[in-house]
Amino acid sequence: MSDAILRPRRSVLYMPGANERALEKAKSLPADALILDLEDAVAPEAKAEARMRVAAAAASGEYGYREVTIRVNGPGTEWHADDLRAAAEAGPDAVVVPKVDSAETVRDVERALEAAGAPDHTAVWAMVETPRAMLDARAVAAAGERLTVLVMGTNDLAKELHAEHVPGRAPLLTGLSLALLAARESGKVILDGVYNDVKNPEGFEAECVQGRQFGFDGKTLIHPSQVEPCNRVFAPSAEQIARSRKIIDAFDEATREGRGVVTVDGRLIENLHVEDARRILALAEALAGRA
Repeated sequence: MSDAILRPRRSVLYMPGANERALEKAKSLPADALILDLEDAVAPEAKAEARMRVAAAAASGEYGYREVTIRVNGPGTEWHADDLRAAAEAGPDAVVVPKVDSAETVRDVERALEAAGAPDHTAVWAMVETPRAMLDARAVAAAGERLTVLVMGTNDLAKELHAEHVPGRAPLLTGLSLALLAARESGKVILDGVYNDVKNPEGFEAECVQGRQFGFDGKTLIHPSQVEPCNRVFAPSAEQIARSRKIIDAFDEATREGRGVVTVDGRLIENLHVEDARRILALAEALAGRA
């Protein structure tokens, strides 16, 4: 299991790159990761100043355990190349690239980062948010060595599909599933999209639960109030941890005794259950290490 999978990414909070107070506040928020945003959250006339501010923040080393990433402006925009050069120099944990529609886009970004001297630890997170991205998600996910995470851009996907935002997200389920399949086949992390109604905590938590049940590793967020419930939903519960330990202990005992059949609480246990139990315990251990 790779470090990219083991690193907790339950809550990934967008922070506006033009807002100095927001960048400072992020240092105290319990989010697993931060996306310092140069794209949607920044007006065109503020792009250059925000770029300098975000690069300085990412290079500061003042965000503790939080994974710090920079979302650049998309390929084809007038700011994209300058954003990539500034991000490469700052050396964040990752560069988040919007509107990734193809494997070639991933390769172009990786070449630009390497040409600008990006350190080896700076990964690429690809935002998949269009019909083409859903249909080509398999190629995108496998495109580059730096690519470690897929990020669902559900707002843009809904817009492109002419779909409505409805509870349960039925219009988006095909796209969500295609991206999940691609991420899991290639061994990449995948993050669910944002929930827009910050005044509806019940709806937000229900969507977190849906995302966890689907298999997402975490969720992108637009408001600090969403961090705590997101962390809780995507963290292993006490019951999951206890059952995982029980499964591993029972399987290890059966292996020592040469028994081919293992049951826990009346249910047959196979290798796949043991692998999932080990994943749950590894995540719980990673989270406990922050306490």
